[in-house]
Amino acid sequence: MAEEKVEVMPESTGRKKFALPHIYALLFGIIILCTLMTWILPAGEFDRVANETGQKIVVAGTFHLVEGHPVGIFEMFKCIYEGLCNAANVTMFVFVAYAFIGLIIATGAFNGLVAGLLRVFKGKAKAAIIPIFITLIGLASSTIGVFEETFPFIPIFVGIAIAMGYDAIVGMAIVSLAAAIGYAGAFMNPFTVGMAQSIAGVPIMSGTAYRLFCHFCMIVVASVYTVRYALRVEKDPTQSYVYGDPSEFSMSQEEVANHPFGIREKLVLLVLLAGILTLIYGTKKYGWYFTELSALFMIMGLLSSFIMGWTPNEIARKLSRNFTDIAEACLMIGIARGVLIVMQHGHIMDTFVYGLSLPLASMPRIISAECMLLVQTLLNFLIPSGSGQAVVSMPIMAPLADLLHIPRQLAVLCFQYGDGLSNILWPTALAPVCAGIAGVKIAKWWKWFVPLFLMLLATQMVTIAIALMINWQ
Repeated sequence: MAEEKVEVMPESTGRKKFALPHIYALLFGIIILCTLMTWILPAGEFDRVANETGQKIVVAGTFHLVEGHPVGIFEMFKCIYEGLCNAANVTMFVFVAYAFIGLIIATGAFNGLVAGLLRVFKGKAKAAIIPIFITLIGLASSTIGVFEETFPFIPIFVGIAIAMGYDAIVGMAIVSLAAAIGYAGAFMNPFTVGMAQSIAGVPIMSGTAYRLFCHFCMIVVASVYTVRYALRVEKDPTQSYVYGDPSEFSMSQEEVANHPFGIREKLVLLVLLAGILTLIYGTKKYGWYFTELSALFMIMGLLSSFIMGWTPNEIARKLSRNFTDIAEACLMIGIARGVLIVMQHGHIMDTFVYGLSLPLASMPRIISAECMLLVQTLLNFLIPSGSGQAVVSMPIMAPLADLLHIPRQLAVLCFQYGDGLSNILWPTALAPVCAGIAGVKIAKWWKWFVPLFLMLLATQMVTIAIALMINWQ
């Protein structure tokens, strides 16, 4: 009798790894969740009045329930489109800033500058470039409020970091982490600290010395964390969170180290320096914003192109490529704004803010101060705009600080902490935009950044406790 053969199927040993959905899918899921919340949460509003600059700010103690307006399916899609239109000023600015600053980067002037630094810092000492640029970009963010303006620098630092033997996360961190810390530790940012102090009735630009101390503390923590990771990757590339992921910005160390740095490249850097100084002056003296800054970036980019001797067609092709590269990130900004629009249509935004503020009134002073930080951090998920968050939260937090015998200056510090650092954490803020520009998967950025975020959050809590102890005003 013939032996019957039994075919044994190979047993599957591999398990599917959890894959984070595409950022568009993730944002759409958050919009659906907020739409459902409009059917569950009670609708409510604060009264609002116009301040001296014409902005509508919340009147503390005026929260009241209003007739509910649950958002339906069709209206939800209308809100997404409205969000895209509502964020048009931001997205158009990002388009222009990225495209024209991208012209400056395409000149290779930055590569030449880094090549010079690499000749100074050799071996492991080259890691000193990381804290140097984190500090410089952080100071720019802290003083004149640059964030979206730094986007064009992400690809160049990603390429430089890879050439130095590190990875794309290090390059992204040098720019995005520095900008976020600059906002969190801002001591004269007119768009966040200036506005928050104005609403809170605190002297504008007061408390600068302690804010500088806070900024320095965060720069140190972030620099140590980033440098340690960079050195670990340099020693063993498999330790990189993006190991095996291709990068379109890859460069060899020879490409950077031997990059020409002649008179043209130096003149381009002079144009950039003159542009930055003009930006500082215009922002401080005349209150320049997106329109004026966009014009300035256009002029800087075109001047740099002419210095390099590029033809009009060459310039146009480079601009076209830059516009294409940033398009996906710009759409993220608009889609994320749909979250805010849904909550506004459903009249639940103020309900969220009121609900978050209620527990603070019954807590001990020190715990309330720390919880203010957590509340502001959570609010940045819903209102990813520094000035927008200020006009909603500060009219509530400032009087609440009085009731809790907490200096209003500290309430402003909690606001800027919560607004700044979480910009590169929340999917509704700028985290997916920066990751998209850097060519880093958002899940891998979170894997690297979340431990650092918790360290920096602990640093912020310590500085808040110190501010209370010294009765910082």
